[in-house]
Amino acid sequence: MMHPLSILFRYLFLEMLPPFFLNLAFFSFIFLMKRILDITDMIVNHGVGVGAVCLLLGYTMPYFLQYIIPMSIMMAVLMALLRMSSDNEIMALKAGGVSVYHLLTPVLTFSLLGTLITGYMTIFGVPLGAERFKTLLFDVAASNLNVSLKERTFNDNFKQIMLYVNKIDPHSGELQNVLIEDSRTSGVNNTVVARRGRLFGEPKEMIYHLRLFEGTINQMDMKKRSSNTITFETYDIRLDLKAALSTPGISVKTPAEMTLSNLRAHLKQVKTDKGAYFGALLQYYKKFSIPVACLTMGLLAVPLGIQTRDSKKTVGIGLALLFFLLYYMLLSVGSAFGEDGSYPPVIGMWMPNVILGGCGIYLLVRSAKEKPIPFRWLKPLRERIMKWVRK
Repeated sequence: MMHPLSILFRYLFLEMLPPFFLNLAFFSFIFLMKRILDITDMIVNHGVGVGAVCLLLGYTMPYFLQYIIPMSIMMAVLMALLRMSSDNEIMALKAGGVSVYHLLTPVLTFSLLGTLITGYMTIFGVPLGAERFKTLLFDVAASNLNVSLKERTFNDNFKQIMLYVNKIDPHSGELQNVLIEDSRTSGVNNTVVARRGRLFGEPKEMIYHLRLFEGTINQMDMKKRSSNTITFETYDIRLDLKAALSTPGISVKTPAEMTLSNLRAHLKQVKTDKGAYFGALLQYYKKFSIPVACLTMGLLAVPLGIQTRDSKKTVGIGLALLFFLLYYMLLSVGSAFGEDGSYPPVIGMWMPNVILGGCGIYLLVRSAKEKPIPFRWLKPLRERIMKWVRK
């Protein structure tokens, strides 16, 4: 005969799955909404294939998922327990002799799975996604350079060349009202202004030529303290995407994009540079502290979810969102103070888990003793939430 607690384990574990996937999809959509304008522009104005755009989005998802999964875990546990509370199932379990602590086994198991998945994202997914994203982005740029150009935006992707285009014809690809600042020659600054321009070249070799029409070149020689102005009908400028790959932030990985082995090697290299060292150390500890947030959030959701009155549903959800916001505020503060060396980075990255985990244990003990959650100072917030829900 199956033990009642094993039945409870399976029941609660399966109860948390639907809200988890629902929240995962919802929060992923919210995070991707900030990129919707770039996606539309790439497809409509620059003719980038939908498949390439989907791959680019897929490569950015590990970065988002490392933050989305802990929040989805918390909301899944909370919604499952709130549903059981509203149907008086929690009360029936207590009447049957099942302690609140027995609910921790399925919840912590569910949260541990989230921790493992999030850990995989932070340690392997984010570095791999960032590398694949940059590779695909430059493959797309090599086949259609207009993707990297934006109207009325200064483009500095090319080494020692600043390019500004007022308008790009979506049909012909012609550039209109082009401004270029060329500082490739030492001590000489060339400013080129042209009415029209057109790109052509060899995409596979990542070499392009920008042919300009009807313009002027203003040449400033800083050494000789002289200036010249030249008028032209046509003028060609070579744009080398290979050189762009060597610019900082493109070929050089940031600490957030490094694997653990790369981070350890990087920490040895920048040990004398306190700013770079503390920044890399923060990213190292963050790769472990963020996954553990799944356990913290899951534990905190248990006392917030085992409410017996329907009127507390919105309060539980509101408190969950408040705690989640508090977690990332503490994480941001820890990053800011840890990066400048105000206190050790390990404290800045792990303090949010310690604080919210302590709150979760405290509230869980009170709930097990049938004591209410002591948040009288949240009464005005609760009234506002209830008023907003009624509307």
